[in-house]
Amino acid sequence: MSLQQMFENQEKLLQRVSLEKKRYLYHGINWKLKSIGILGQRGLGKTTMMLQYIKENLNYQKKSLYVSLDTPYMQSILLIEFAREFEQNGGEILFIDEVHKYDDWSTHIKNIYDSLDIKVVFSGSSILQISKQNADLSRRTIIYHLENLSFREYLELTDIKKFKTYTLDYILDNHTKIASEISSQIKPLMYFKEYLKYGSYPFILEDKDSYHQKIVQIINTILETDLPYINKINIAQIVKLKKLLYMLAINVPFIPNITDLSNATNISRPKVYEYLQHLESAKIINSIVSKAKGYKIMAKPEKLFMQNTNISYALTSKIDMGSARESFFVNQIKNSNYSQSKLYDDTIFSSKIGDFLVKDKYTFEIGGKNKSFKQIKDIPNSYIVSDDIEIGFGNKIPLWLFGFLY
Repeated sequence: MSLQQMFENQEKLLQRVSLEKKRYLYHGINWKLKSIGILGQRGLGKTTMMLQYIKENLNYQKKSLYVSLDTPYMQSILLIEFAREFEQNGGEILFIDEVHKYDDWSTHIKNIYDSLDIKVVFSGSSILQISKQNADLSRRTIIYHLENLSFREYLELTDIKKFKTYTLDYILDNHTKIASEISSQIKPLMYFKEYLKYGSYPFILEDKDSYHQKIVQIINTILETDLPYINKINIAQIVKLKKLLYMLAINVPFIPNITDLSNATNISRPKVYEYLQHLESAKIINSIVSKAKGYKIMAKPEKLFMQNTNISYALTSKIDMGSARESFFVNQIKNSNYSQSKLYDDTIFSSKIGDFLVKDKYTFEIGGKNKSFKQIKDIPNSYIVSDDIEIGFGNKIPLWLFGFLY
């Protein structure tokens, strides 16, 4: 396939891409860097974001080119040689999608960075751990993580209303004012209930009827294709992995007993830990450990949740609202902090008093509108996070408002 044919294919893709609605990360990326990586779960809009940047900023010039590495042609050639031909023909920015489908991709990205005078923007699965690649990309590439839609972003992309983001500290100090301003413009509780079922993925803009089916398809592709390829999991183990995931889905909030999980799924204890880590890196589940166990490599999670509530609704009809509330809170807190590089992640832990300890400072108890302060009344910097209230008071904050963190 010639470069001219690839530019023609790109042109067709660009014609179908709209610039009207962009993911939150679009404006947070420093597109001028020489090497950029964008990681995230399938279906979140990584491909669209790259094509939007080409369409909006590069004016259809043949200095930029989008390619996907999961095509037969790209699988049959050396990526470094393709990039060199692109540079020799005047290319300046190469956008590479689905890098996890290409063997030894990190070495090729490193060689492109070191030997060619072009910029590279690549995207891949959230499962990829750049630090574990053979080539040292950490000094060369800035990695960005694209997370699922926040409640705020859902409201914006579905044309309900555009709102700004708030930091956690600002929400804690000013939640009554913020909630009052937002509630004067929309009915947040009505939209929040919809978001919990249908709001985490941008393809809600395409079709609501098949929305949950698409989530199941994404999960199947991750389990059957991405995980075996990236982490070299034997295909025979995938059935066990699906059984493990289903057990978690119908039992959340799941307080795991590793021995029971091992016996029920016929997976060894070490493999249960390993598979739980894979499911979390794939953005299918979220695990919460206690602060004391947070330093351990193989710490048993205190609680397991589906990564977002839409996954729960897609996998089972047995939805526990208490679990859904906690799942949403964990999801939004984790996602809003994921882009911050840390030596040690102290974003959120389980708490013996209250439900969660956030940033090693704030204690949160999650519940319905009648949730009391009984459990946390003597704890400094403690808050009740309540569902089914529009506006809070004192240290009682509406659950939906934590969807405005990013």
